[in-house]
Amino acid sequence: MTDFPILTDGDIYSQFDYEGVVDAIRDAFAERAAGTLEAPPRWHVDAGEGELVFTAGAATGSANAAGFRVYETHPESGDGHTELVAVFDATTGAFAGLIVGHAIGGLRTGGIGGVAIDCLARGESETLGVLGSGFQARAQVGAACAVRDFEEVLVYSPSDESRESFAKTADGEVEPPVRAVDDPEPVVCEADALVCATNSEKPVFDADWLESGTHVTTIGPRFDDAHELPLGVVDRADVIATDSLPQVEDYDRPYIVAGEDRERLVELADALEDPGLGRQREDDVTLFCSVGLAGTEVILGTRFLERFA
Repeated sequence: MTDFPILTDGDIYSQFDYEGVVDAIRDAFAERAAGTLEAPPRWHVDAGEGELVFTAGAATGSANAAGFRVYETHPESGDGHTELVAVFDATTGAFAGLIVGHAIGGLRTGGIGGVAIDCLARGESETLGVLGSGFQARAQVGAACAVRDFEEVLVYSPSDESRESFAKTADGEVEPPVRAVDDPEPVVCEADALVCATNSEKPVFDADWLESGTHVTTIGPRFDDAHELPLGVVDRADVIATDSLPQVEDYDRPYIVAGEDRERLVELADALEDPGLGRQREDDVTLFCSVGLAGTEVILGTRFLERFA
């Protein structure tokens, strides 16, 4: 018997709502902008046939949370890699609790995407387009619908069974109807905000399909030699943001935003603080490259631990 809480995915999913997730992540970005969130790049530790991957952060402002997330990448785990989030009081160092499972990681990535859409997409966005039908795509849809009153959600993935199942599940979780589409082109063409949430290392759509004014979020592969996003989107983008410049700079592979475009890359926290760094016109194409701001898992984890205290 421990004297601190240990939460599982079942606990998280029994207590969460996407509005609360987005609020927690928005607070993290506020701390980032204020300089009270320490968020270094993730680091890796060799461990036999795989690695242990750590992200750590400390929010010393109103969130008052510090800690780390660790997950393993061993091939024998398949898609069921173990994840653990440890949370401490940032002022006293007192241990607050543990969260075991995948829920926090997926929800915080979804929350980051929701904050990005709220910051960069047009206010009157009507259609959310989604390329991908996995766990991450589901959290992106939930968080996006928490910040915009979309009229419909269109989803495409190569597998008919996967996209139909995704649409049925997501349709029961968000207000707008979710419809599976058997061709990616209409999803991209009709989207006011487009989320790419795939594991593809080749572009999953044509940049020419994008209409002016579209916001695009990419959370899948984003390297020069492996990218779900066509590089033409980077060229077309009037605004390019990410959640962590230190993480982008720490990658040991060339990033999709390079050269002169790299000089235009801004942190989402700064765009939230200074709207002049974000969308300026209705026809701007905006791009958000999600890399995982460290500390967001800890801040979100704290919210759930407080509910079970």
